[in-house]
Amino acid sequence: MADTPDKDQQSEAPTAKRKADAARDGDVLQSRELAVALVMAAGAGWLAIGGPAFVRACTQLLGQGLQLDPGDLAQFDPMSRLGQMVLPLALPLAGLFGLALVAALAGPAVLGSAGFRPGALGFKPGRLDPLRGLGRIFSLNGLAELGKALAKVALLGGIGWWLVAGELRHFPALAQQDLPAATRLMGEIMVRAVMALVLGMALIAGLDVPIQYVRRQARLRMTRQQVKEEMRQSEGAPELKQAQRQRRHALLSGSARKAVTEAAVILTNPTHFAVALRYRPGQDAAPVVVARGRGEVALAIRELAAAHRVPTLDYPQLARAIYFTSRAGQMVAEDLFLAVATVLAFVFRLDAMLADGTPPPAVTVPPARRFDEHGRPQG
Repeated sequence: MADTPDKDQQSEAPTAKRKADAARDGDVLQSRELAVALVMAAGAGWLAIGGPAFVRACTQLLGQGLQLDPGDLAQFDPMSRLGQMVLPLALPLAGLFGLALVAALAGPAVLGSAGFRPGALGFKPGRLDPLRGLGRIFSLNGLAELGKALAKVALLGGIGWWLVAGELRHFPALAQQDLPAATRLMGEIMVRAVMALVLGMALIAGLDVPIQYVRRQARLRMTRQQVKEEMRQSEGAPELKQAQRQRRHALLSGSARKAVTEAAVILTNPTHFAVALRYRPGQDAAPVVVARGRGEVALAIRELAAAHRVPTLDYPQLARAIYFTSRAGQMVAEDLFLAVATVLAFVFRLDAMLADGTPPPAVTVPPARRFDEHGRPQG
């Protein structure tokens, strides 16, 4: 088993792969306070909008339950009667449950943690270890959770006491009012209380979310060795990449390497083929193919061109046309002159074109010069 890295050695920020692996295993950004605040907000909204309908349904249920006429005895059907009485209550309650479900799902979605992760359901024997459990309880994180819980109780308790103290003057008058008026007043007091508690919970959630983000970032921090190992796994070992690069360059002869460094432009396909073109006004009668290759040779030409800052442009059809119709040292086919000249005109003014944000020009390859990657004519 690998040793757990020392916290002092975890000096590197977590990489995207590290975060993705942690999320797959169930370690995602989450805040219970945000989830509770959203559910409370949904409940408060339902109470403000659907609460009166629910109260009317309860009043209707009570009234129907206390009524009895001779027809009920003559046609005794308790299930039908029960359905008529319960249905008005079921609809508002279904709305409440639906809002609560949406709010519960919205919490992870807001934090970008929505989704099902089978890795979080895996059996973790370490969670059954009582010593580790005690360590988590009395750790710095455990003390922080305790302090957060106490602060939450103090804040919500203070809000509740302030609300009760402010509404005490209304309670003696409830006994002098009729039942509908007293019920309406109690409903208004309850809605205000819940709204105030929701605001308090939203404040707590607003403080908890950045705390949870910082704690997760600290939990996922990596050592330099871990970053290097991840780079080796994702991109390959630097030594192996260097060996592959040297092998590709060895495929080019010395004259071909020199020709690539003196080329005017490299046309690619974008990785299968590479064609190096030279054109020296006053010396070359037409553009000349100085190097060409496919596969590993094409990659070597691209890398050599990048090292010597030779412009490289992606023209798949044109690169294949030149590759299959010309050899190194030969001029470009006459029916490709116009397309190549258009590209060279852009290259010779490359600095000005890039400064203006002008994209590479579109070129047209004659149908007779169009090939697929296997050299089969497409025209």
